[in-house]
Amino acid sequence: MKVFKFGGASINSVERIKNVAKIISEFKNEKILIIISAMGKVTNELENVVNLFYAGDREAALEGFEKIKSLHINVYSELTGLPAESYREIGINDLFTEVEWLLHDRPVRPYDYYYDQIVCIGELLSTSIVSSYLNITGIKNNWIDVRDIFRTDDNFRDATIDWEFTQGRVTESIVPLFDQADLVITQGFIGSTDENESTTLGREGSDFTAAIFANMLDAETQTIWKDVEGVMNADPKLFPDAQFISKLSFREVIEMAYYGAQVIHPKTIKPLQNKSIPLHVRCFLKPALPGTIISDEPVTNLPPIIVLKENQVLLQLESRDFSFVEDTLIGKLHELFADARIRPNLSLNGAITLLCCLDDKPEKIEKLALAASDLFEVQVEKNCTLLTIRHYTDEIVEKLTAGRGQLLSQQNKDTVQILIRN
Repeated sequence: MKVFKFGGASINSVERIKNVAKIISEFKNEKILIIISAMGKVTNELENVVNLFYAGDREAALEGFEKIKSLHINVYSELTGLPAESYREIGINDLFTEVEWLLHDRPVRPYDYYYDQIVCIGELLSTSIVSSYLNITGIKNNWIDVRDIFRTDDNFRDATIDWEFTQGRVTESIVPLFDQADLVITQGFIGSTDENESTTLGREGSDFTAAIFANMLDAETQTIWKDVEGVMNADPKLFPDAQFISKLSFREVIEMAYYGAQVIHPKTIKPLQNKSIPLHVRCFLKPALPGTIISDEPVTNLPPIIVLKENQVLLQLESRDFSFVEDTLIGKLHELFADARIRPNLSLNGAITLLCCLDDKPEKIEKLALAASDLFEVQVEKNCTLLTIRHYTDEIVEKLTAGRGQLLSQQNKDTVQILIRN
């Protein structure tokens, strides 16, 4: 048993979907559960539909969704050579209706609820199309709606898995499908509450979904197929001289993910490490390459690993009456973080001051700053970047920070973090 995950870039055109089919066909007589993300930038386009709908611009939201519909219908027709109307035969019309029904209503619930109900459709559409194409071309598979399998709480946009219930559903509903065909295709990133409301597991949650399935199916390996040859020591789009890393340990990767490296979702590693399931990161453009192997084995002599997090906010807090922040104020502040469902990426406190670096999520930052103003004098500085370097050298730190205003820094023997004003 193997688990594969293909991201949106791997299926962002008819040619790339055919390439994914070719990769899958190379694994004959192997049982594989396949997770597929939404096509290309569809998740971003669906987010825009949510924003328009929630802002009250129903017509623009429906128009935006109509473009998404047309994209998928045209891809299906070109991919299969069938008339455009044939898309109705694979059930995606029901998915279109699911969103359109909601868009004709008025928003009366929180934004995150509508986000999950609308954005989840991207994965459902892409997997329906790919599954149908594979069956038409003789690659037999079963498609399943992961919302029927993954039970979560109702913390929309960052839902938590009910592991016991979900394991039962995997055993009852997924395992028997492999008696019918060697391939099962489903979605990443999404789940459902006990009231059948769609939820999402956080952006890039498809990697996490794949890891949950790998754990629950006792998979031999999990493979994430990306558009790079494997894990690099930096984002090659930002650093053209980024280096390929052939082997990494679970410990190193979870540190990288914690600090914001985009190659692996932060929650992905634990389900794999708990059962010692190796994670392979391979290139769908060059599938003959071995890629990176991530396992329990320790790895030494790694190059500096560079992570940049854009769109950061510096929250500067100072106690109103010169009280020491460590006495009681920090505890109260952490309660505010929990209420706002946000956590600092970096923080530093002095006697009466506290500096926090956070992701710039405007609605959450505004709520947090307002609540904190009851306890502190509050200043907010936006448009910052958080630089993290694992296995740093003085030379690389100087090179990446030269001429840039440093607002906050913290380091230990392995890692340095510096908040930079853009």
